[in-house]
This record gives sequence, C-alpha cells and structure tokens, in this order.
Amino acid sequence: MKNFITITSLLFTASVTLISCNDSFLDRPPLDEVISDMYFEKPQDLEIYMNQYYSNSFFPKYANHGNDYDSDNLVSSTVNTRLQGTRTVSVTGSIGFGNVRSLNYFLNNYQKIEENHELSTYQQYVGEAYYFKAVTYFNLLKSYGDIQWLDVDLGTSSPELYMDRTPRHEVANRILSCLDTAAMYLSEERTNGYSRINKWIALLMQSRVALFEGSWQKYHSGTAFAPVDVDPTPYFEKAAEAAEAVMASGLYSVYTNGSAEDDYRELFNRRDYTSNPEVLFWRKYDNELSRGDGDFTNDRNFRMSQPLGRSMAKQMVDQYLCVDGKPIAGNSLFQGYEDINTEFENRDPRLAQTIATPDQVWKVAADGSTQNWSQIYNRLNSNTDLNAPTGYVIQKGYDPQVIYHVQQYEETPSILFRYAEVLLNYAEAKAELGTLTQQDIDRSIKPLRERVGMPNLMINEIAADPNWEFPALSPVINEIRRERRIELAAEGFRWEDIARWAAADEVIVGTRPRGFLASQIQQNPFPVDQDGFLDPFQKAVPDGYGFKLDRDYLNSIPESELNLNENIQQNPGW
Repeated sequence: MKNFITITSLLFTASVTLISCNDSFLDRPPLDEVISDMYFEKPQDLEIYMNQYYSNSFFPKYANHGNDYDSDNLVSSTVNTRLQGTRTVSVTGSIGFGNVRSLNYFLNNYQKIEENHELSTYQQYVGEAYYFKAVTYFNLLKSYGDIQWLDVDLGTSSPELYMDRTPRHEVANRILSCLDTAAMYLSEERTNGYSRINKWIALLMQSRVALFEGSWQKYHSGTAFAPVDVDPTPYFEKAAEAAEAVMASGLYSVYTNGSAEDDYRELFNRRDYTSNPEVLFWRKYDNELSRGDGDFTNDRNFRMSQPLGRSMAKQMVDQYLCVDGKPIAGNSLFQGYEDINTEFENRDPRLAQTIATPDQVWKVAADGSTQNWSQIYNRLNSNTDLNAPTGYVIQKGYDPQVIYHVQQYEETPSILFRYAEVLLNYAEAKAELGTLTQQDIDRSIKPLRERVGMPNLMINEIAADPNWEFPALSPVINEIRRERRIELAAEGFRWEDIARWAAADEVIVGTRPRGFLASQIQQNPFPVDQDGFLDPFQKAVPDGYGFKLDRDYLNSIPESELNLNENIQQNPGW
C-alpha cells in the first residue's frame, strides 16, 4: 500500500519505536472550534460521558461466532461474499469518525476539572477515553489500512477533514501508545469484570494490536498492503511484553473445576463470571434493571437451541488432535468418519465440547428431565431452523437449562475478554521472535491443554502433520496456530488471524467448506462430494472461493468519501 505523506502539523512522524499518546498534546491551544453543551465540572461528568462507550459498538452482546463466518471455521446457509470475492465498492456511506470526534472532544476538554479535583478521582475515565480511542482506530485499521489519525475536535469546516491518510504503521504505533497511556491511568484492580474496564484489559488489547500489526507487516511484506522497510520485530516484542505483564499480575488463570470432559464447555455457559479467574470482561444482562431493552438482553442461547444455518466446517474439525497430542493423519486412535460419534472418539475433548453430538444433553427442563441433541440430528436439514450445512452443530456457549431462556428476556451473560487469549498471544509472539522456549510453552499452552486433559506441546517432539496448513513455516508455529484456532473456535478471531497472516491463499482461495458424511442425515438437501461428504456450496462455488488476494484483505473506501476528499485514494484492487 502507498505510504501517504502527512500534510498537516497535526500529525508527526512516527518511527517503529512506539511513540507517546500522553497528555502533552492536550496542553496546546484549541486547534478547532466545537459547539457542545457538554461541560466538564466534576469527575461524575466524565464518568457519565464515558458510559456511552460501554455499548454494543465496543462490547457486543456476545463474542461467539462473529467473524468466524468470514473464515474457514464456520459455515452459514449462504456463500460469504468476502470469501467469494464478490463484494463491490460502496457508493455511499462513510468510514466513520464519529467516535473519534467525540473521544477527541473528551481528551481535549477533560482538564477543565483539574483545578478543583485530584487526578486520582477521575483518571479512570481518562484511561477509558484512551482505550476506546485505541480500539476505534484498531477497527478502522483492520478495515481500511492507512487511515487519518486525528487528535483534534472535528468541526464541519475543519481542514483535517481533507487530509491525506496516515501510514498504517504510524497509526498502529499511536494505537499502542494510547494503550500505554490507558494502562497507566486505568484501575489495577480486578473488579467485578462487567462494570468498567481495567489496566489488564488495556494490556490484553495492546498484545492483540501489536501481534496483529507485527504479523501483518511480516506476512504482507512486499505487497501493496504493507509499508516498505517496516520491521515487525518491535511489534512482536510489544505483544509479548504486554501479555507477560497480564500473566505476571497474578490476577487471572485458566478456569477449571477438574473435569476434562466438561470444564471447557462449562466455562462458556456460566450464569455469573464475577469471580471466574479466566474472564477479564463480560457482559451482564439483568431484566430487573431493564426488562425487554435490546441492549440488556441476550437471546444467544435461545437461538442456539437450533442450528438456524450455523455449523462448523470439516476443515476445522480435522484440525483437532487425537488424545495423544498427535494429528489424525495416520493415527490409529482416529476412528474415521463413519458417524459423528466415532469421529469424535479419542479426540481433543474441546471438539465434543464445541460441537454437539447426538448423545449429549440438548435441553434440561424445570423438572430435571432431559432431551438429547439426537432430537436435532434426527431431523437435521429438514427445515430452515434445523439447517446446518455441514452437519456439525455448534454448541459452544449454549446452556441446555431451558428454564433460563426466554427470547425477549434472556439473561445469559457473555464472555468478551478471557485470559486464554493472553496466553496464546504470548506464545505466538515469542515464536515469531524466534525466542520461544519450552518454559514459555509451559506457561502458556500447557495450562490450556491441561484443562482438557491433553498432553503438553513439547517443542522438540512435535509430530509431523502432512496436513499442516502452513507447511512452509516451522512445526512450532504451525502447532501454536492450531492451538489458537482450537481454543478460540467460534469466538470471532479466525478471519483476523487469516488476514494478518496473509493466509487466504493457503486456506481460502479455491476451497469449499465440507461437512460430515452425508449418509448420517435422513433428509439431505445439499450436494455431496465424490467421497460422500456434505459439499453445501458445490453448485454455488464450483471452482472454490474466489477471494481476491490483491484486494479482499481490506475493505473499499466508499466512493462518497473519495469524492469529498481528493487527497485520499482507493484501497488496492478496488
């Protein structure tokens, strides 16, 4: 991608050494005029202003599924347009700087209360503003690449509206710096995990951003998507450093009650996460506080009681190891594909705790009576509600206790940030740096595998897998990527991982999602491949997904934006 040159004194040149996003720029005279009836007089004013950001735009109703449908993990009833490469340039619409504008207003005006109040009484809300600005820009960076970095309050005639795009590595540096500042101001207490963010969430986000940008710079190097001569190393170092800080806090750990056959599933269907050691932040729903309000109810579990077009791809299922810690290829423990029950035998327990099998509990009534998922599998794909294109029905995050689930008044909470990601970010960053040791594995991968009774990953004893997704990379990076895919399945990470690894050519282009053996379904409306496996998009995508490698990693800039600002250019390939 073109490295745009900044054209206003608002922006300064950023090197790979991470630059500051502290209060220094706030001491300058106002750079623009903003008309607002908001006036900050006391800490409560700051708190009220920041409350607006604890909404669906930053904290969705639930983390499950999400962007995994933009990947090779999950399959819906229709062909994904990103994967197929059939998206077109948006004619209308905007990139969306609304949150940037309102956050800049806060950051440029909160000092009005300095003379009458101690920093300790309001620093939490300042930290939140830096955090939300960082997350806003991270979302823009992932969508558009180079994006204008703004520190001023935008008015209708602000010259910054017409500035050139800021190179993506500069934007990434400023995001990381904002998160440094956020971590400095935010509370170090663990808190209840749902009211307000803390320092450790800012550091988790920093490890996520740094790992994303380091990977992007490394694997997109030499393409139109990456700047020239940007060293990814400092980003990987920052990712490992931030993750390790969370690990060293001692506040979080991998949740377990000692049941390898149920701990992983149980983590995602708890009724409360206040004291859960793995959950950094979660969404609480309380009908007593706001009955029927869409933002205060979560109908995920109600909807997950039937597939409704959601299912997991065979390509994903095949990534689960056998209980000996080795891949299924050539492994005598693997029982084949004859039916889903035998297919899941001797496999990583996370598989059967993510995908339902017919013999597992589907519903538990108020009187304690139960029904099994066989009630679904016996009628699978017979109508729209029972549609699961690949046959593998997702149950991760589903609670079979039907007494809790009423569509309009669903109170099941949802995990948004958990410690497992911290551990996985740490391991991957260290592996990318080439400094990963067995001790690092024992601190990160081992606790996740121990929870489900799987053998530890031993760096010097990795079994070769003829079906590794990334054969050109080292065995340890392949296995750490596998562990990430398995542990975070259906939590919305997979597309971003594919994008930052520039991996669409390896796992998307020319492929189609497959399912289990079609002979297991009594009424099958989908095509079947030559080996008898469900091939739901065989007719719709006969040549496999047509993802355009020179275009589809980023979104297009809407034409309306290009017409308004002649200084910006369209993204590559659009």
